[in-house]
Amino acid sequence: MSLISLLIALAAERYLSSSAWQFGTHFSKYKAFFTGVIRIGKPQQSLVANALFILLPVITCYLLLGLVDDGLLHFLLSTLILISCFGCIKTRDTFKQYLLCAFRGEQTSCDMHYQQLLQDKNLPDIGFGQTLIWLNYRYFIAIMLFFVIFGAPGALAYRLISRVNEQATEREQDKLHNIEQENDEQQPFTEKIDASQEVAQFNQQLLFWLDWLPVRIVAFGYMLVGHFSRAMPTWLENLFDIGKLPHQILVSVAEKSEDFMVDHSDCTAEPCLLVRLAKRTLLLCLAIISLLILTGVMS
Repeated sequence: MSLISLLIALAAERYLSSSAWQFGTHFSKYKAFFTGVIRIGKPQQSLVANALFILLPVITCYLLLGLVDDGLLHFLLSTLILISCFGCIKTRDTFKQYLLCAFRGEQTSCDMHYQQLLQDKNLPDIGFGQTLIWLNYRYFIAIMLFFVIFGAPGALAYRLISRVNEQATEREQDKLHNIEQENDEQQPFTEKIDASQEVAQFNQQLLFWLDWLPVRIVAFGYMLVGHFSRAMPTWLENLFDIGKLPHQILVSVAEKSEDFMVDHSDCTAEPCLLVRLAKRTLLLCLAIISLLILTGVMS
């Protein structure tokens, strides 16, 4: 059933563009509920509140699916959760707008879309094509892996943690600087800033270890669909390196797996090449998962 859920979710994600199907919509509503009803504190200002903010929907999802005895209903609920966790409409729209601006020769607009994407996703200053490689992993392949191993709660947990990590942007930090204008004087302002930084570091470390093994598996997939012999040394070099961030490893292997004999004056060349490479890797991962499920290795 996991395989059917994956196929349905991948097919539906592209066409269900309504906000009702988007993870960001549900995340915003849940965050408003958490801060307004539970009143344990803002998740970005306390490790306890942050942990509860992440665990509450995951445990609820796990218990809800565990209480469902009907196989068909369990399948439908799992598929709906997976559809909501898959993809990101804003990222796809940004890519389309970037290409349109590039075809019109509006380089400044291209740079604006690119910088906005980096800021929204809390990413370092990497290339636009490299950003798309990483987001393809985060919004599709990683969720696929967590779904087939841990079920819908696993996919929900990964997407929730990655979303919380994305919110640690400059704009979120600016909001924290306005805390001193609030009436709550129980905690010094500088301590609140330190607590928010501690929470952000905790979320980054948690996501780092969640991505540690999947990134290396997916990077191997990039070698299989690209230049295996050229990318292998890079993959082996980073295999046990815990000092590098996951996106650095994935991007470095992906770039070695693809030819870049392109016109550097064309800002669409690299993103389009890497997006095609990412799609091939996604299909490879889906094929391998399908084979493992059909042979009984995975359920």
